[in-house]
Amino acid sequence: MNALSSQRWPFVILLYYAGEEPFNAFRTPLHGFRKNEQIVICEDVIFRFPLTPRIRLTLESQSPRLSWETTSETPQRPLYLEQQEDNRMRTSVPAAQCMNTLNTEQFADAFNTFLPLPAGLDPPFEESIRYVFDNPGSLVRPRMVFQVATAYGLDAAPAKDLAIAFEYFHTASLVFDDLPCMDNASDRRGVACVHFAFGEAGAILTALALINRAYALSWRAVAASSQQGQPRALAYIEQCLGVQGLLNGQSLDLHYATLPHNRETTERVARGKTVSLIRLTLVLPAMLGGASEREIQLLERIALYWGLAYQMVDDLKDLLASTAEAGKTVARDMLLDRPNVASVMGIPGAVHRLTRFLHLGDRTLGHLLKSRPEMTFLEKLRGDLEEELDRVTQNACVMPSGEQR
Repeated sequence: MNALSSQRWPFVILLYYAGEEPFNAFRTPLHGFRKNEQIVICEDVIFRFPLTPRIRLTLESQSPRLSWETTSETPQRPLYLEQQEDNRMRTSVPAAQCMNTLNTEQFADAFNTFLPLPAGLDPPFEESIRYVFDNPGSLVRPRMVFQVATAYGLDAAPAKDLAIAFEYFHTASLVFDDLPCMDNASDRRGVACVHFAFGEAGAILTALALINRAYALSWRAVAASSQQGQPRALAYIEQCLGVQGLLNGQSLDLHYATLPHNRETTERVARGKTVSLIRLTLVLPAMLGGASEREIQLLERIALYWGLAYQMVDDLKDLLASTAEAGKTVARDMLLDRPNVASVMGIPGAVHRLTRFLHLGDRTLGHLLKSRPEMTFLEKLRGDLEEELDRVTQNACVMPSGEQR
């Protein structure tokens, strides 16, 4: 048995089983390994890659970090040795149907058209913007913004402006996040990252175009709301997207190697990067619609619980999913020494904490629905979170207690 390990990430060990001796790592009685399998042990989860090794590790020339190189064109989903789903608490919330009644196509059309591209635009610049337009995400965020805004009495036109603005902000953050100086990713939303297709400069200009238009749409939506609440709304946007929110979260993410690798640090990063955008999605539309202070407090708490839960699902994807399944480059957190709560707490600990956040969100949502029953569509978003958790962890196995290393 040949072993590769990294002192930088002592919690991950890669093994290539050549079949010459029985497998008995960490005194764990595991059976069924085949010859020429690659085995990955990461905290409490064991991954098996059948047949020839699908991944090799290389040392980056400019930093003491490891990078993945996938040797197969079609990523293989790992086989897992055991299943112990009883270790994971399950919750259930009825899914509202109104999220499904929204026409996704109208938001896809708006995503494509709310940033007008004038004649005479530099062709490579225009092509890179259209490339982003042609590859939108699920568009759950703009649909959610639109529904919260209209539930609180905002007219459809400013509600859609706000919805597309926040989707532009979100998309621009992903374009930046994928850059070589950030996560150095290659795939996003099932296609090559913008910087892969149009270069780093093209990606940066495209992201700035989205951000510039997003601010214009945001101001237009705010101007359509009550004049009394406009200063607060504008300050809230700056708080979430500026140095107190998203930008600081990204900086903490980039410098995670110098920070304590614990749950508190990973959740601090998530509050900046992920929760900030969820707050904009849930709280600002209600604020513009004149929500009460109590309702804003409840929405803030829901944004916190769901934002942290969403980030944990994303962390689990980075460890457990293939690039094809995740729709983006995976295995980046471990290789770039970035925060990942599943690496810090282990898979079972992360799932347990995630489901606790879902429970807390359920309780808070129940209080909100007592005063604002028209917000029942939020149950669909919450249900989607749990379904995604199920998909990511459905085959994960946990070593028996007492047999952990």
